Formats: sequence, structure tokens, C-alpha cells
Amino acid sequence: MSLNCAVAMPAEDRDELTRWTRMPSLRAGLAQRARIVLLADQGIGTNEIVQLVGVSKPTVIAWKKRYAAEGIAGLDDRPKSGRPPVVDEVAVVLATLEAPPLELGVTHWSSRLLADHLGGISNVWVAKIWRDWKLQPWRTETFKFSTDPELEAKVRDVVGLYLAPPDKAVVLSVDEKSQIQALDRTAPILPLRPGLPEKASHDYVRHGTTTLFAALEIATGKVTDACHPRHTHAEFLAFLKLVAKNYPRVRLHIVCDNYGTHKHPKVKAWLARNPRITMHFTPTSGSWLNMVEIFFGIITRQAIRRGTYRSVRDLIAAIESFIDGWNDRCHPFTWTKSPDDILAKATGGKKSSFTRQ
Repeated sequence: MSLNCAVAMPAEDRDELTRWTRMPSLRAGLAQRARIVLLADQGIGTNEIVQLVGVSKPTVIAWKKRYAAEGIAGLDDRPKSGRPPVVDEVAVVLATLEAPPLELGVTHWSSRLLADHLGGISNVWVAKIWRDWKLQPWRTETFKFSTDPELEAKVRDVVGLYLAPPDKAVVLSVDEKSQIQALDRTAPILPLRPGLPEKASHDYVRHGTTTLFAALEIATGKVTDACHPRHTHAEFLAFLKLVAKNYPRVRLHIVCDNYGTHKHPKVKAWLARNPRITMHFTPTSGSWLNMVEIFFGIITRQAIRRGTYRSVRDLIAAIESFIDGWNDRCHPFTWTKSPDDILAKATGGKKSSFTRQ
């Protein structure tokens, strides 16, 4: 076949090579070779392909020949001649799993540090071995186990309310988001533009804080709210009274966490005088079971974090405005995990001592 003529290419090869050129994760070399033979398939000459792709003429000729002889498989890399490098992958992996020596003064390995420490290996090989073994020393994640002796009982109680709420009763998720800061940027916010995100100055003036108390109705997503300068038992009790007033003559099941103000003697005394209200507590270190935390995340992202407030009053007005709009478009919050699923993960699959009746 003449080197200047078009490469005879089946339609399926053309589709596959076109897909290669659009894959962001494909190696650059493979994408370049695919482009060379696709251009040749279109009848474009070797010299023009050199200009379009930015490679040498011998490179274009070599890949056209390789494809003509072997098809798509010929575009892949071939084993290189010479003695293959001898790398002890296990030694690299084992060294990675150990903490760096104290004299290095670092908390985790980098590929260059480990290569220098082991000697006789390049950081490129270290990085390749890390990819092959799925090791990422620079990453870290956090976790926390609940030590609550009533872990299983509380999980089944709270999740049971979410999955099967009592008949003719309202289930509310209650908590407070404390220390919300009224931040005023030192320069006007630059608005969103095509190709440019909204920009705000890094520095700010702090005008005080407020605490948002919120009760999320699980069945509808409606939120009852109040803002207070503090979050002691007095403010919590005042909020409970507000919630009770908003839901008259109906049994209330309230989910909240183990914060001390929620169990204050004055709160307990008021609850004793209002037996239609039942409190359900999440396990210690298990406040993520409280569904109002989802709402707190939403209001933080959509209303608080990017706002500018010259006073606490402005901050509270923004919070109330968001919640008014939220209640107009609210939707139910649906819990999907069963207690067994949660406990299996929380206890590492160990059998619990709690027995259901």
C-alpha cells in the first residue's frame, strides 16, 4: 500500500478510534496515534498530518504502517528491548504502609521521599506501584465510633420512627445550629459572569453570632424555626413550647441529640406536664441520625455561607426568608437505611447484645 494513500479502515475501527480521541482518561500517546490513522483514513497526506498532529514524518509513516499491518491492536505499545527493570514491588508497598522515620519530620510518604529512602528506584516507579496497589498516602479520612451502651436500642428507636411513624402522630427532628456568624465582606462581592464564578474577598468583619433552632417535620419537610443569641436550656425550652403551640392537640415524637440542655431538669419537668410529647435521643456521637442535620447542610450551602451581613439582624432576616421559601416548596425527607444495615456498619458486623422482643 502506498504511504501517501488513505488507510483502508473498517467502520467499526473508525468508530472505536474516534471514541479514543474523545476519552479524557486515555493515554496521550494512544489518542495521538488514533488521530494519525483517522486523518490518513480521510485521505490526508503524510506531510499535512505532520503539521496537524505536531509529530515527525517518520512517526506518521510508522503508525500508518503499523495500523495497515495489525489494525487497532498495532497502535498499542510493544515490549521494549533490553533488560527489564528489577523492582521489588512488595518492598515498596511494605515501606509505604510504615510511617516515615522521625528524622524526616513528615507524617506520610511522598513518591520522591520514598524513592530516596529505598534507593535504586525512581519516584516514577514508586508512583506506578502506588497506582497498581491503590495506595494513596496523601489521603486521609476521619471516623468515630459511638461508645453509647444503648447504641442499638437508640438506633432502632429513631430509625423505627422514620420508617414507621406512629399512627396519628407527628415526628419532628429537632436540633440547633449554633454560632452562625454574621460576616460582612470587606469588599463588594463580584457577581457571576460567563466563564467566571462569583468572587468574594477572603477577609471579613464579624458582627456577632446567632443560634438557629429548627424542627423538621419528617412527613412533609416543613421547618419550624427560631433564632436566639444563646443555646442554653432556657432557649431550648422556649423553642419546645413554640413547637408544641404550632402542633396543638396531636402527639409529638421529637428526635434530638444528647446535648446537655436537652435533658435539663427544667426541660424534663415541662415534658412531664406535657405527656403528649415524647423525646427520642440519638446515640452518643450519632447526631447524623438526626434528619434536621440534612436541612442545616442545605441552608448553609444555599443561604448562609455566601451571604454578606452587616448585623445579626440581617443574618436572622436572611435565615427566616430562606425558611419561608423552603416551607413553600418543601418535600418529605425519606429515610432508606434499616436499623440492621446501620448497626452492621457501626459495629463492624459484630453481633449485638440487644435482642428485639
